[in-house]
Amino acid sequence: MAARPAAWIALLAAVAWGQDSTPVYRTNSDLVLLDVQVIHQKTKSSMGQLEAKDFELFEGGARQTISFFDHDQLPLSAVLLFDLTDSVRGVLHRLAAGAQTALDHLKPTDEVAVVTYAASATLVDDFTRDHARTAAAIARAADMKSGDAAFFNEAVYQAAARLESSANPSSRRVILWLTDNLANVPNPSNQRHFAGGLGGAAPHTEQEAIRKLHESGTVAMPLLLKDPVAAVWGEMVIAMESPYRKAYPPGDAHKYAELTGGFAAGMRGKEVDERLAQAIDSLRGRYTIGYRPSEEKAPGTFCRVKVTLSPAAPLRPQEWKVLARDGYYRK
Repeated sequence: MAARPAAWIALLAAVAWGQDSTPVYRTNSDLVLLDVQVIHQKTKSSMGQLEAKDFELFEGGARQTISFFDHDQLPLSAVLLFDLTDSVRGVLHRLAAGAQTALDHLKPTDEVAVVTYAASATLVDDFTRDHARTAAAIARAADMKSGDAAFFNEAVYQAAARLESSANPSSRRVILWLTDNLANVPNPSNQRHFAGGLGGAAPHTEQEAIRKLHESGTVAMPLLLKDPVAAVWGEMVIAMESPYRKAYPPGDAHKYAELTGGFAAGMRGKEVDERLAQAIDSLRGRYTIGYRPSEEKAPGTFCRVKVTLSPAAPLRPQEWKVLARDGYYRK
């Protein structure tokens, strides 16, 4: 999760404290912050003992000087995003049973919101640091039902937009997303699903969702389910929707994760509450790396970035992968 993706945030050395003893990191306008994780290619384990000198950072191919480096000090703002399709709802009930245990892996300063979606997104509970309240919101989400199509782009767009309104402006932002990765696209057969709730407008596109992820500095971390029955049904739906998918890419959990510096984690026999706890723990192994761009660019310009291990890093590059967003928009 980037504390901020764009060139209008900088963390000062001083930390102020709010009335509720929450750290507030002061900002100014010339530092780009990127959220970075280093994981083993095979085990997916995270490396959390690196230093600034172990990384190299590039914008548009030009090497940048790292001027801020942090490891798991900034708080998290997380949206728990839940698919309401039948293949997910049963798992969501199991998550509700063990939610408090998973949420105990958060820090007291971490805030969480709960959002469900089908054709449109519904805010179940807004950001709070009361993790018992979040557990109760997950239980309410597990009892929700929808027969509508599942529009991923709309769900991700709305979750990222919600993160822009999080209470802590210096938090690292993440969407922890429980999904079967079987998306629908708007077409004449499901137009009724979005004509009412979205004022007659079609859902946001994949391009719009990805841009909102970059603008908000959000990392997508999907928790993927595999349901054989749902997969067969999904193939039938994909075939039916194929004439519309080229013009309206439906969104893909793996793609969202890759572009934002996250990664998709499968259940692999684990209970969903255990996998959520592991996902939260993996966030503790992420770094915040900041730099001041060496080249001025017009506001709204998309700037591509790349973070790599330096030759001096105590890791074999062929065994470890650096996860970071692929760019940001200049403010």
